[in-house]
Amino acid sequence: MAGNKKKKKKKGGRALKRIIFLFLILVVLFVVLAFLTPTESEMEDGYNPTYIADLEIPAGGKGEVIEHTGYTLSYNEKYEVPEWVAYELTREEVVTQSVERKDNFREDKAVTTGSATLNDYKKSGYDRGHMAPAADFRWSFDAMNDTFYLSNMCPQTHAFNAGIWSDLEETVRSIAYEDECVYVVTGPVLTDGPYDTIGENKVAVPKYFYKVILDYTAPTIKAIGFIMPHENSKEPLSYFAVTVDEVEDITGLDFFPLLPDEEEEKLESSLDTTLWALKNFDYSLIEKANEEGKVFVENTSGDNELRNSILDIFFEVFYRFKKEIFYALGIEKEARAIGLL
Repeated sequence: MAGNKKKKKKKGGRALKRIIFLFLILVVLFVVLAFLTPTESEMEDGYNPTYIADLEIPAGGKGEVIEHTGYTLSYNEKYEVPEWVAYELTREEVVTQSVERKDNFREDKAVTTGSATLNDYKKSGYDRGHMAPAADFRWSFDAMNDTFYLSNMCPQTHAFNAGIWSDLEETVRSIAYEDECVYVVTGPVLTDGPYDTIGENKVAVPKYFYKVILDYTAPTIKAIGFIMPHENSKEPLSYFAVTVDEVEDITGLDFFPLLPDEEEEKLESSLDTTLWALKNFDYSLIEKANEEGKVFVENTSGDNELRNSILDIFFEVFYRFKKEIFYALGIEKEARAIGLL
């Protein structure tokens, strides 16, 4: 009998230790999650996750909006060029070069009024200049192939297309790599006509081009714009850098309208070129990423939106849960003081 009692005591002691150990794990997990979830002040100010679906899509355009794999555009029928082309570019996409470039310039049958044609550009003396560059979409055959629709093109001199414009495209890749994810909107300025035209469809030859970039990842959320005359230049890219507000003024578009108003106003009215990696992309990073297995695995945007929606709901629920816990324990002031609430 005595031996059985000792065994029962040992079993009871082990069970108690396991309960205490489990309790300590839950406490540590709670504290970690409390730090990761938004604070009370962030919730009151209108907490926004770092992912907003369709954040890159501008407002105020007059064209037909068309979605292709990896990017969206608004096609201006009057000038037969896109008024804007928008896409999200991530670090993983930049370093994933799984598809070799294969030119496939063609009309865009998705444009209900008809896009520019190959004959419009034939013997015109102008390049078919990409707005969403093919090199940004080498993570997917379909995505890269879709960049060759003529709805994604503007007539550009070869010197400009292969010169300063190409430098800016390279820089966007550098920025995406440095900042993990950026939102890009690019296109021609279509508010300063009349324009020279090419082809039977009278495709406009723009005088200026623009590009705006938003880095919406912590810790440094920022935005920048570029306005470039349609001519090659040896000036540094910083020479063409402007605020996003200035690009809005010249294009008549409203960029990143889904941002909270106060945040949008602050981001789009400020400019600090020292915060940006204004340099050509270092292609050795691609080899390094492949060696480390840090390349893009293609997924659907629907899956991404579902994942982020679930995360948003989790943060909201856990915020309310931790708030009730701290209030019940009477330590809400202490929790605020150390950034837990």
